[in-house]
Amino acid sequence: MSSIIVAMLLCAGLSSPLVIRQSCHVQVAAHTFYGFPDNDPPGCVIAYDCGRGLTAGGAGTFNDPLTFASAPGEFQICEVIYDPYLRKYLRMEDSCDSCNRDWANKVWHIDIWTGSSTVSGGNDQVNCENRLTPAPQHKPIIRGPGPNLLVDATPLYVTSVCNAGSVFSSYDAQSFC
Repeated sequence: MSSIIVAMLLCAGLSSPLVIRQSCHVQVAAHTFYGFPDNDPPGCVIAYDCGRGLTAGGAGTFNDPLTFASAPGEFQICEVIYDPYLRKYLRMEDSCDSCNRDWANKVWHIDIWTGSSTVSGGNDQVNCENRLTPAPQHKPIIRGPGPNLLVDATPLYVTSVCNAGSVFSSYDAQSFC
């Protein structure tokens, strides 16, 4: 059935699939972070091409969302969400083993990309990822966000610099919808 709809859209002159935005709502998800040194395998390669090839990255804006990983079926591939804790837009572009284990128990989990797509920050970067991980880990995210939410484009990690101060623990998640 879906292939018939796609064929009808292509015949109607639409060269790319329609993206139907879901309604905005709040979802609580565990937050963890990953990057070049602890990606599996180490490096910047991601599972899904959502417009930048198979390379993790992004600034966190609506037009350049930061990569996040999750379990298959938890989010739509290439789905864009907004994270008030980071004040960044994120796009589901990768998979995550710990997310898979959590999702098997119906626990929502996002693993957010940090750092460079070309250089490993080694243990310094992994330590930064641990500092960025909130306690408690479960924070609200916004699914189906509008394009004009407040963004902090400060990189989470740049060689030897952990921007753990660029997180925002106090907010009313519902106000973002």
